[in-house]
Amino acid sequence: MISMKERKFTHPYIPNSYPEVQKQMMDEIGIDSIYDLFSEIPEELRFKGKMEIPEPILSEASLVRHMEKILSRNQTVNEFVSFLGAGCYQHYVPAICDEIASRSEFLTAYAGEPYEDHGRFQALFEYQSMMGELLDMDVCNVPTYDWCQAAATALRMAGRITGRKKVLVSKNVNPQRLSAIENYCYPVMEVILVDYCSETGCLNLSDLEEKIACDVGAIYFENPNYFGLIETSGQRVADIVHANGSLLVVGVDPITLGVLAPPSQYGADIAVGDVQTLGIHMNYGGGMAGFIASQDREEFVAEYPSRLFGIAHTEVPGEWGFGDVFYDRTSFAKREEGKEFVGTAAALWGITAGVYLALMGPYGMEEIGKTVMQKSLYAAKEIGKLKGVRVNDFGGCFFKEFLVNFDGTGLAVRDINESLREKGILGGKDLSLEFPELGETALYCVTEVHTEEDILALCRGLDQAIQELKEVGSK
Repeated sequence: MISMKERKFTHPYIPNSYPEVQKQMMDEIGIDSIYDLFSEIPEELRFKGKMEIPEPILSEASLVRHMEKILSRNQTVNEFVSFLGAGCYQHYVPAICDEIASRSEFLTAYAGEPYEDHGRFQALFEYQSMMGELLDMDVCNVPTYDWCQAAATALRMAGRITGRKKVLVSKNVNPQRLSAIENYCYPVMEVILVDYCSETGCLNLSDLEEKIACDVGAIYFENPNYFGLIETSGQRVADIVHANGSLLVVGVDPITLGVLAPPSQYGADIAVGDVQTLGIHMNYGGGMAGFIASQDREEFVAEYPSRLFGIAHTEVPGEWGFGDVFYDRTSFAKREEGKEFVGTAAALWGITAGVYLALMGPYGMEEIGKTVMQKSLYAAKEIGKLKGVRVNDFGGCFFKEFLVNFDGTGLAVRDINESLREKGILGGKDLSLEFPELGETALYCVTEVHTEEDILALCRGLDQAIQELKEVGSK
């Protein structure tokens, strides 16, 4: 920290950095030094040296030039034909989504407050309503940080509702989400993994029946699962879970729900997921927004840590207003006494997803779901024609993502992907480290943005990459 004596200028990007202004502020609150604000932090934890960071760039033009130089080193999916998915997806973003999200009354990543609300609360209420209709659930939250947090929070909710300290999680979920769940539940709840079936790639019901017990509060699986496969035993899982007095939490990609039944229709008590697929661009570290949904039961609503917006009469006859529901349940109201702390929200993306859903409507969601399934099936069929390449070893139906195995080529996924990259193509996610039992397997993703030309270019690129790498290996 720079003291006032050391500060020789007023920093253009730090509010109230002028020494005289700081002095007036300190006099007002009755302190002699800025360091008095940190008196509760033990001396041994304070950094006493000078941070080794570059000198500040005080010219705005120079700062812009500096940032542009750094950003110019980045490459985006717009410079490639991309078949990457595994949690963040390249779907088409209608122009109106960007237009509405950039409006000044909405443009904040945070949830917003009544004093600055210019329609944001109503927009989020409408988003929640449309998500509720899509998910066939009564209640949906203002988006939390991402799917990882939504899934972990839902399991913590289930633990509080049931009073139980263990949760079961299917092994075929996204490893990043599993990591977040384990981190978020520790040490309050124990996470136990349930195997997937080696023949179908779906949740192993026998292993579930062996591991479910009276101290298990919930089970979590994803549909489609991480392998892109549609789990068809949802109702049987629900029956096993509910017979044990546990809750069923299902992770779902909302863009699938124009063609697939929502989790509520096969027994899910809580549904979670991410709205990134609903009109939100892929961003480096952003663009994610997790939802949690359930039926309107008080024991469930009382455990939501995130914000919920509702509609109610105001003091003016005939007038309606929008605002927080059951606010006392949140850490915003009770801080450290809250049941669970949730800070950062992703409200802007909730509004954006609401715009997308309003634009698409039920028939639009059905059309895009069918288009994605048709294109991904076509891609899988064409890739499967390549010598030494196997597609979707598990069989079964998939949605936009599918497994491609290269064991028959004798090549590693990482080498094939590097060769594809040189050809302007981003291949599938390498699963050889996350799921070594699958061998040299990649997870490929095809959405509505991929054309027939893109898919055939991928097949040609794969064929060339395999032949080139074999030739190099033979030398």
